[in-house]
Amino acid sequence: MASTVVILVRIPRELKERMERIPGVNWSEVIRKLLEEAVARYEAEAVIRRVEQHLSDVPELPPGTVSRWVRSDRGSR
Repeated sequence: MASTVVILVRIPRELKERMERIPGVNWSEVIRKLLEEAVARYEAEAVIRRVEQHLSDVPELPPGTVSRWVRSDRGSR
């Protein structure tokens, strides 16, 4: 396992009591997975923003260009 660090999270007492009433749940693992998913989502959103920025600099193609390319490619086979 990779090295780990400890983080503290404050939650309302009522939530902690509700968690304790649910047997057999490894809350550390649940929280770890939620954090991993959130980080992956934020990283993906950042990549999408960068791609959108790069694409904003690309000029639009005239209507019909892609259709012409597809027909041309099909004809060359």
